Amino acid sequence: MKFWNREAETMSRDALEALQLKGLQKTLRRVWACDWWRDLLHKRGMSDPADVKSLDDLRRLPFLTKEDFREAYPLKMSTVDRRELLEFHMSSGSTGTPVVMAYTKNDLNQWADTMARCFTMAGLEAGDTFQIMPTFGLFNGGFGCYHGCRKAGLFCVPASSGNTERQIKLMRDFRVKGFCSVVSYVPRIIEKLDADASGDHDIPSLRVGIFGSETFSDEMRKKIENRLHIECFDIYGMTETGGIGTTGQDCSAHAGIHVWDDYYITEVVNPATGEPVPDGEYGEVVFTSLSREAMPIIRYRTHDISRILSREKCACGRTHIRIDRITGRTDDMLIVKGVNFYPRQVEQALMEIPGVKDEFQIILEEHNGMTDVTINVEAEPGVTGHTVAKHLRERLGFLPKGDVFPVGALPRTEGKAKRVIRKKVD
Repeated sequence: MKFWNREAETMSRDALEALQLKGLQKTLRRVWACDWWRDLLHKRGMSDPADVKSLDDLRRLPFLTKEDFREAYPLKMSTVDRRELLEFHMSSGSTGTPVVMAYTKNDLNQWADTMARCFTMAGLEAGDTFQIMPTFGLFNGGFGCYHGCRKAGLFCVPASSGNTERQIKLMRDFRVKGFCSVVSYVPRIIEKLDADASGDHDIPSLRVGIFGSETFSDEMRKKIENRLHIECFDIYGMTETGGIGTTGQDCSAHAGIHVWDDYYITEVVNPATGEPVPDGEYGEVVFTSLSREAMPIIRYRTHDISRILSREKCACGRTHIRIDRITGRTDDMLIVKGVNFYPRQVEQALMEIPGVKDEFQIILEEHNGMTDVTINVEAEPGVTGHTVAKHLRERLGFLPKGDVFPVGALPRTEGKAKRVIRKKVD
């Protein structure tokens, strides 16, 4: 079993918790010295960071939200002198005030370290060729992979997003072993491979696919692994925690996402009450950073839905906490005819139907306060709308409208897939 930092990744639970308490107290002292942070915490009931004497005291601290990040735009919540800042990234959202994350030299080193851990956990080692498909720019994905490649000694192919034919050519020409992208882009690669007139439908060197920024079902994972002959890994991280990979990834055991306990404290809380839920119960993931300098976070509410699977040592040998793969977000739950569901559940149900392909749309039409849902899918000849509707009713608990389209008929995107389309009907 390979480790990037065996000592850090296999620490005992007692040692990790001692490190977490020390890091929490240091972070609280850091933010208390910042006017913006001190005002925020004081308004929300915190009087003195010295009152935090144990990890149990964490739950007494107030939450941080995305709205707080937006209110602090651009750099009000930075706890360092501006001259110490070396880089920043921001959220990929296209509306409203963006969320900004700035980095010191030590912050960038931490990011590179967590990415190197993720790459090593996926079976990559120094000298392997790795293709980066996330965009290079204000969004953190491309640069996060790049920092990790440099740290781990990988031969980096900085392809960025789009131009699928070139992506495939680069993977073949440079004998790429691993790549990172959003999972919804992989069907574009597969379509191009399947349509290759030369009859060359594979990329023989590929072994590893690392996917982030989107939830995806086990069925989608299996389809990708079987078609591309690779092993898929689910990487986790967001702008507010410092970027891709900062909060972990699953290992070859695929028994949950390892969260880096030496860098973050993980909580799962009831989204409605904010109270912690027992291990094994689903709730909203909350992170507190332990060593970030420029923009630490304290009890940041991610909106991501997951659960704590285990605090015991994994089969891979790592001792850090494992959470379930993200099942959805508190803000993307759909409610139709009294039934609550997430887009991932639709994907999972569709992937169970033989002949149904990867592209689908969930169209929500609101009329006079009522919401109708239409689910359109692409499928091979012979798959009927009746078959799809019947299976969705069994899995979701209601009967949606919808239609079956030939492969290639639904719109494509080079980045994140737009699965949910909302319409208002007058």
